[in-house]
Amino acid sequence: MLTEKLWAYIVHNNPDLMLSLQEDYSVTSYLENKVAAVMPMAMQFLSEEKPQYIIEELCLQAMTEDLKPSRYQYIRSVIEEEFNDDYLRMKENGTLTYEVVNLIEACKSILSDFDFNSENEANRHLRYAIIGQVHDYLA
Repeated sequence: MLTEKLWAYIVHNNPDLMLSLQEDYSVTSYLENKVAAVMPMAMQFLSEEKPQYIIEELCLQAMTEDLKPSRYQYIRSVIEEEFNDDYLRMKENGTLTYEVVNLIEACKSILSDFDFNSENEANRHLRYAIIGQVHDYLA
């Protein structure tokens, strides 16, 4: 169950990671390692007789901690809000995920320079830099 929930989270929030894992044929080992790392916590919660849905949610939070915030969701939202015509076109022709994954790579240095994290994802300078990079990419 945890493996399925983790994979669904990755597919939805981190397609760049999904593609990388598939390319390296390391999906199974990645998922197994993540689940194994939270098993002691899950066993502790089971011994405390916590409800299964709470155990699953807490384990998923622990397994996805290093995947947040989602660069994919961030860049996707910038495109949707600032470049809506392009967003709709890419969504309609089925290239949105592919293009956002490419943009994550194109924006890698900006995200790194700003140390993209939960505390600064609302930073307007970061957003302007990403908008500029997306503009250049789409031009």
